[in-house]
Amino acid sequence: MAIASNGPQGHLNGKVGNLVFYMLNGQPVVRLIGRKGKPSRLQLANYQEMAVTTKLLSRMAGFIKLGYGLQARGTVHNAHNLATSYHKKQALKGEYPNISIDYSKVKLSQGQLPETADLKINKLAAGLEITWDPKDGTDLKYNDSVMVMICCPETGKDQEYLNIARREEGKCFIPMHEQLLNQQLEPYISFISADGEKVSDSVYLGNLNGAGKNAAEKQQELKYQQVKTRFDQVEGSYSRQMIANYGERPKNKAFKSLEKEYQALKKQLEHLPGKPG
Repeated sequence: MAIASNGPQGHLNGKVGNLVFYMLNGQPVVRLIGRKGKPSRLQLANYQEMAVTTKLLSRMAGFIKLGYGLQARGTVHNAHNLATSYHKKQALKGEYPNISIDYSKVKLSQGQLPETADLKINKLAAGLEITWDPKDGTDLKYNDSVMVMICCPETGKDQEYLNIARREEGKCFIPMHEQLLNQQLEPYISFISADGEKVSDSVYLGNLNGAGKNAAEKQQELKYQQVKTRFDQVEGSYSRQMIANYGERPKNKAFKSLEKEYQALKKQLEHLPGKPG
């Protein structure tokens, strides 16, 4: 049952048939509910697009709040809505069921504040160093804060720095242990005014270490390793029995079964994806 709390001409709140009425950010909204049929390929693609986008943005909530919050002011949207809309439309690649993120098109902030000139990133022994020109000739505030986001697609352990330096410093350093430092890294930098009233577009600093393995490739590697482990066990037993029998194949049933598994595993490994190297 829906309730018209503001009289018969007011917005409903509740359920009427297969319609649900409610308020969202001060705006009346109505949506259809009901049992869904079998999704089409386009619907499945849309589901995957949303899932991939949501997974990306869920790990960088603080950055998104600052990076899109100014745009959301005075609208019915919030920062996450705006970021989701942009990335779902502009930062995806591939076709269903292989939709993924195009990291070169990711925008973690959008605004009118200029970035800065001569942005560079260098991988050092103990971490990443990002440098820029603190005096690039434009009308910038030296006390602007520097925000850095390091996306780590392979582990999901992204590193978010919302106030790592001041523009006037010209550089910042991000410590990293060796294992993370050598994985796929996708770094971004933004500048935000000291009063939080202006933000720049984020700048993609470029991929480090190449593209890492996706979930499917990791699953293939795991499957290969499992089969290889079993093959090594069977091969060892097969070889020992052949040696013990002076190179002649034993005639018993157990050996025939072992030999059959040995040959099947050997053939499987020849064609199984996920082989290291």
